[in-house]
Amino acid sequence: MSSVEAEERTEARAPTDISNPNTFHKVVDCQWACPAHTPVPEYIRLIAAGRYSDAYMINWHSNVFPGVLGRTCDRPCEPACRRGRVEKEPVAICRLKRVAADSKDDITGRLPKPAARKNGKRIALIGAGPASLTVARDLLPLGYHCVIFDGDPFAGGMMRTQIPKFRLPERVLDEECGYILGLGPETRFGERIDSLKSVLDEGYDAVFVGCGAPRGRDLDIPGRKEAAEHIHIGIDWLASVSFGHTTAIGKRVIVLGGGNTAMDCCRTSRRLGGENVQVVVRSGFAEMKASPWEKEDAMSEGIPIHNFLVPKRITHEGGKLTGVVFEKVKAEYDAKGRRKLVPAGEPDVHMEADDVLVAVGQENAFPWIERDVGIAFDEWGMPKVDPVTMGSTHPKVFFGGDAAFGPKNIIWAVAHGHDAAVSIDLLCRGEDVRKRPGPLVSLASQKMGIHDWSYDNDVSLDLRFKVPHAPQEMTLKDVNMEVELGYNQELAFKEAQRCLNCDVETVFEQKLCIECDACVDICPTDCITFTKNAPEPELRGQLTVPAKNLTQDIYVSGALKTGNVMVKDEDVCLHCGLCAERCPTGAWDMKKFYLETAKAYACSR
Repeated sequence: MSSVEAEERTEARAPTDISNPNTFHKVVDCQWACPAHTPVPEYIRLIAAGRYSDAYMINWHSNVFPGVLGRTCDRPCEPACRRGRVEKEPVAICRLKRVAADSKDDITGRLPKPAARKNGKRIALIGAGPASLTVARDLLPLGYHCVIFDGDPFAGGMMRTQIPKFRLPERVLDEECGYILGLGPETRFGERIDSLKSVLDEGYDAVFVGCGAPRGRDLDIPGRKEAAEHIHIGIDWLASVSFGHTTAIGKRVIVLGGGNTAMDCCRTSRRLGGENVQVVVRSGFAEMKASPWEKEDAMSEGIPIHNFLVPKRITHEGGKLTGVVFEKVKAEYDAKGRRKLVPAGEPDVHMEADDVLVAVGQENAFPWIERDVGIAFDEWGMPKVDPVTMGSTHPKVFFGGDAAFGPKNIIWAVAHGHDAAVSIDLLCRGEDVRKRPGPLVSLASQKMGIHDWSYDNDVSLDLRFKVPHAPQEMTLKDVNMEVELGYNQELAFKEAQRCLNCDVETVFEQKLCIECDACVDICPTDCITFTKNAPEPELRGQLTVPAKNLTQDIYVSGALKTGNVMVKDEDVCLHCGLCAERCPTGAWDMKKFYLETAKAYACSR
């Protein structure tokens, strides 16, 4: 072999290692995108089969709050859904999760039981939100004594205080928090922690901080202090509504901010007496942080959204709020594409108001964490947290949820809770928290005959089904009436059929291949190519349809008898199984991939 040939062989793309769990995990795009890595296609198939309780339990083991998340999740899985690459709308993954929760039987007999014997380890959980509750759920069955502190009288954290009941009914939250409280933690609700040092002095074996981002940002503009009586911080106001302390608001309401909290504030205002409710945002509509469906829901209730307006001053008469003056701005971009808002040169806009809700962001507040307890903070006052272990620079203190990295969402808090629980369990057993247990993985053939498989590979042509809503004339009169009704079982079945079963993988056995090109001929997306091997950038360009999405891997076989390799673009493969049905030698097989991430209760001991 010449030196040139040796160099070319060295540069050639190595065969895909299908023993690596991430190889097929990345191909199940929805599961890969989910912070908790919920096995999405598996529970959707169970819903289609009417096995709602089984579907619920898969969710419960992974994301802990299926009924809550089926109504409120930010849905990172849906933009990743492969269905969205062939038509506009992805599968309604989130709303199908709700179907499992709403249609399940009594599953209490399938839940873990309180530990018969304690293991002698005490864990303090500060905050009773989704992150802390997840830690408790994972550790309690192992015999840990978990003590949950929260200043509020009930469990749930921001799920209870910041999500309106017309989006998340109290009964749903109570039920799913109750599953965890039923495992027997010690609860100190109504007890606010004022000193981390005092908690550590009580001799806990580990402390988890899951207190959220409890402080809403305020405005520092002229008139703010003078008109303070009718200017409210959004998250505090929502909490006051949630606990029944606030039951009314003025007829003219301005909501400042473009995130989901702002959308909750404006929709809640409509239900508490606001007749002229307006949202004002400094950015453009597309740049708003609110989820698209949250913006749509607000506008459908007659709430206008005004963009590119920056609050300049509060107007008032004798200390009574009268409105807000806004400066019109526009976006300019520099050579690197960075946006800057500059004055548009147009006259200021004055909007009249009886109340103003400030929802311009949230920030963490840790005045109760002494700076000499061994926890390092960054320049923004955030604790330095390891994103894998969730550990701080103090060996016994862990963070999760909004307290760890700033405001995100419930599903991220759950993922943090799982990771922290694994770390706490390792720590308490004297093991290295950095040596993480691997996931539970299986890859099983679905073959029932030479060309028969145990799943239905017909691709539904239906577009996404709309979720029914309660009549608006009723929901706008009742702050507690749930707006979305959810799919009934018939609609759920139809929507579930839109799933492309991306976890049923096309697996190639090169020694059986005779390079007849039958799979190439029948592939509806032209994602399979037999070609000479080459460095990956070049190999991607050699495919029948070049593989341009670099975020998704290509599947490359070892050398075949002709010296060619089989290359499949995982980005556009529909997992339809036609290649396996057509292959005369069985070189293609359809194998169901299942991955469950490590949990403390599943991998301990």
